[in-house]
Amino acid sequence: MNILVLNGSPKGAHSNTLKLTKAFLEGFTQNQSADTDIVDIYKLNIRECLGCFACWSKTPGKCAITDDMTDVLQKMLHANVVIWSFPLYYFSLPSRLKMVIDRQLPLTLPFMEGDASAGGHRSRYDMSGRRNVVISTCGFYTAEENYTAVNAQFDRMFGKDGYTTLYCGQGELFRVPQLSARTDEYLSYVKQAGAEFASGTITAATRAKLKQLLYPREVFEQMADASWGVEQTKEGAKAVSPAFSFTKQMAALYNKSSWSGQDIVVEFSYTDVEETYQIVLGKDGHTVLTENFMPYTTRIETPLTVWEKIGQGELNGQQAMMEHLYTVTGDFNVMMDWDKYFGWSGDAQEELSSAPAVPAKKTNMSIMLLPWIAIWVGISINSLWGGIIGIVLCAALPFAFLKYKPTVFEYITVFAVSLVSLLSVLGYAIDILIPASYLAFGLMWTVTVFTKIPLSAWYSMNNYGVEKALANPLFMRTNRILTACWGVLYLVTPIWTYALLHTSLASWTGLFNSILPAVMGAFTVWFEKWYPKHYAAGGGR
Repeated sequence: MNILVLNGSPKGAHSNTLKLTKAFLEGFTQNQSADTDIVDIYKLNIRECLGCFACWSKTPGKCAITDDMTDVLQKMLHANVVIWSFPLYYFSLPSRLKMVIDRQLPLTLPFMEGDASAGGHRSRYDMSGRRNVVISTCGFYTAEENYTAVNAQFDRMFGKDGYTTLYCGQGELFRVPQLSARTDEYLSYVKQAGAEFASGTITAATRAKLKQLLYPREVFEQMADASWGVEQTKEGAKAVSPAFSFTKQMAALYNKSSWSGQDIVVEFSYTDVEETYQIVLGKDGHTVLTENFMPYTTRIETPLTVWEKIGQGELNGQQAMMEHLYTVTGDFNVMMDWDKYFGWSGDAQEELSSAPAVPAKKTNMSIMLLPWIAIWVGISINSLWGGIIGIVLCAALPFAFLKYKPTVFEYITVFAVSLVSLLSVLGYAIDILIPASYLAFGLMWTVTVFTKIPLSAWYSMNNYGVEKALANPLFMRTNRILTACWGVLYLVTPIWTYALLHTSLASWTGLFNSILPAVMGAFTVWFEKWYPKHYAAGGGR
């Protein structure tokens, strides 16, 4: 199997369309082995057709011009699949690719034939088994109705049903790293199309996905308009600063469905260019203010170069904050929910799957804590029944996994609590068992301070984007501190617990030991909100 790709973009290897073509090829070669040859048309020495018709009469099948087109024609003759990959230029093909089409004349015979209305020329060679694919991106919000001239060209070359098309609007977005989540999703559909094409034909379901808009029209056109670095005026257009242009592009990504009932004002102070702008996020959309500023909800002080690198994916935003490359004051929750406000995830797309999405299971710390609390309270009151309760809870704990995602700590809990409960039922001294259980619990917390993911992060990540939170260094730092605090608390708890168990208040030990954790719980709720805000404002230096 030979695949010839005619890359008709002047950008060569940096072509946005070529990214789609490579995704298509990746899918194709999953199902069928193939030798692929990508030819960059704009790197070749190809002259325009002279219209001399020497290839029909004087030197049949051979062009009078000696240049790189000779090799291209040979490759076309030996290709099983030809992929025409190009951007839309003024509703048609780039000029150099049109030149290649014109120079195909040696592949045809001069004799007239075809339908009576248009006429045509028969191919000089048998290429009935060759398949043609046309892949193209354009700069409009949609490909619909913009490829009339292109379709007419390829209809004449191969017939209306003689080629497969893959047209995508908003093509320039494929070069924007900060939009990769959405563009990568689209490229996965293109890859699927390639796999299906290799097996026969692209399915209707995949074609429907390929027709989806990357972003809603309003969002795309606002981003596109802002990208030119000029602003519309009555006289035409005037140049604007890079900082203002960048801010407008960022603002265009605002997802107004994230509005929660109150406007949010995000203020950007670009310290290196000494410019400040505000983005007002409202119910009906956004507004970029250059003056008459409002009280801000959140203020970000950053060099423009830093924020541009974050936007382009060259710099991790959370790591940059940890290194104090920028600071944040005001409501830090805006930063935690940044993806919600500025992270479109296909809201404008048609839902194609008939099966409802199955919600992912989440962890639940209460599942892990319940058996421990039960034995601490129960065994201190009655060693036999407290132990039985502990055993029953551990036996029932796996049923909770039907709804919640288990962690290694639930399994440790089942083992440790079952062991303590069994020893309690067998009559072992509770003045040893209970302090030992607190010590085991404290060790479980403390050890994870030195592991990749501290214990509390496994549970608090549910409130901060789940898996995404684990890649957030400030989230991890906050949870490492909290895990250490809880670990220390339960490492020292055995000391006073042992003392209480030798007093008349022994049966109340479990309840007494619930007071300090309750205080620590309140501290945790406060600290996990205060510390990130404090650090982002420069307090963690």
